[in-house]
Amino acid sequence: MQLVLHPDAQAEIVEAVDWYDQRAPGLGDDFLAEVDAALATVAERAHIWPTWPRADQIQPPIQRYLLSRFRFYAIAYQRFDDHVLVLAIVHARRRPFYWLKRTDE
Repeated sequence: MQLVLHPDAQAEIVEAVDWYDQRAPGLGDDFLAEVDAALATVAERAHIWPTWPRADQIQPPIQRYLLSRFRFYAIAYQRFDDHVLVLAIVHARRRPFYWLKRTDE
């Protein structure tokens, strides 16, 4: 299925890559590789990941894919008939649900 990234989600990826690279050279590349693999997985099997707790009342429901190595990060997305919209690359311990307003855009 076609994957569409919200512009703010793209910016979040860049910010996280920069942050990790400042901590250790190459770590940002590792983060980007995991996000790329996760996005490919979501595009192939978007229907299998759970809905986001307390955000499942929104239609279509918001689902999440948790990264494994960078475990505080998740991909928040919505499935539509012809595409998957990635709303955010979320750090789960910061500003919860700041990205919900993106469902109206």
